[in-house]
Amino acid sequence: MNFENTLSFAQQLDENDSLKKFRERFHIPQHNGKDAIYLCGNSLGLLPKSARSFVEQEFQDWEKFGVEGHFNAKNPWFPYHHFGRKMLAEIVGAKEEEVVAMNSLTANLHLLMVSFYQPKGARKKIMMEANAFPSDQYAIETQVKFHGGNPETDIIEISPREGEYTLRTEDILAQIEKNKNELALILFGGVNYLSGQYFDLKKITDAGHAAGVTVGFDLAHAAGNVTVQLHDWNVDFACWCSYKYLNSGAGGVGGIFVHEKHSANNDLPRFAGWWGNDEQTRFQMKKGFFPQTGAGAWQVSNAPVFAMAIHRASLEIFSEAGIKNLRAKSEQLTAYLEFTLNDFNQKNPEHELKIITPTNISERGCQLSLIAKKDGKKIFEQLTSHGVIADWREPNVIRMSPVPLYNSFEDVYRVGETLMMINGTRI
Repeated sequence: MNFENTLSFAQQLDENDSLKKFRERFHIPQHNGKDAIYLCGNSLGLLPKSARSFVEQEFQDWEKFGVEGHFNAKNPWFPYHHFGRKMLAEIVGAKEEEVVAMNSLTANLHLLMVSFYQPKGARKKIMMEANAFPSDQYAIETQVKFHGGNPETDIIEISPREGEYTLRTEDILAQIEKNKNELALILFGGVNYLSGQYFDLKKITDAGHAAGVTVGFDLAHAAGNVTVQLHDWNVDFACWCSYKYLNSGAGGVGGIFVHEKHSANNDLPRFAGWWGNDEQTRFQMKKGFFPQTGAGAWQVSNAPVFAMAIHRASLEIFSEAGIKNLRAKSEQLTAYLEFTLNDFNQKNPEHELKIITPTNISERGCQLSLIAKKDGKKIFEQLTSHGVIADWREPNVIRMSPVPLYNSFEDVYRVGETLMMINGTRI
């Protein structure tokens, strides 16, 4: 498509957008009595208007039934984690029994590494991308230490080439081949939080398995953002949070995927809890853990019903919109943001905002990461003061993420308009 940096063009794109109605399903933060331009869904998604009624239903049933709500509530709490499974599976490309909403992201990452990081002999190293989100770094470092290893030698971080900001897939695959006899686990982010790069999960998984290595992914910045096919790609495990693109509230319930090929392996080490036990015998309260089938076996505690009620509200919106439809709009929306930023850069080279996220749409989600030629923090603060809610990451990155569920093409146009305005007032 040939874009135009005009308000009328952006409004025409919005008029033709088959998903435009979903914006009305969310509360948009306000700035000076108008909708803010919210480009921070990569950090915290917006509140679905339906979430209050979902949570209120659970309050009513708690009030009415007390403990009997586990079985008598409109949405009984005992099987509550089952209610959103089909919708969640569609988002991450899995079978229903391969996913479950539970706990929080880093807790889930640790629980999965208990099962899937098993250093033995020379095979004890973990491969990850450099500049991964700190919680991933902390989890991996401490897991290595827990197994008696040395993080300095037992963690292999893959960095971009000199002068580049993102990883080349061929470099990742080459490092897997080079270290194949020493690797116990490959654990990458699906989308890197800083650069916005979407890694080729299938190629990484195939290369890892060819080398005899277990492969997992942290999909915090991928779930609900890009289309993934975890089952078909034969990924061993994955985890994610729900408070970013899945719009389920600050600290919202996380989720995991465990491929069905592992579900019958009861010899896998794990930290068990009673909610992961076989549901038919859970309340017999006997010794001996008998895991249920599928990812649900990794649950350790009963479902956080109120957090999961918000999660269900968002998942139902995703189910109605369709992840493939959302991805198609996202590609166009982010391409328009890229066009708008490039237009600004051409007109204002002294304040260039260099886009470090890949230009190839298959290598990014909706996020674009920018590095200012100068005055980056000041530009960010000026944007904020004019109602453009983006994200600043040290030392020098501005992240902007137009989310297809609630961002419009006019939002994107207004970003460029605001940049021109604040530049005209001498940043």
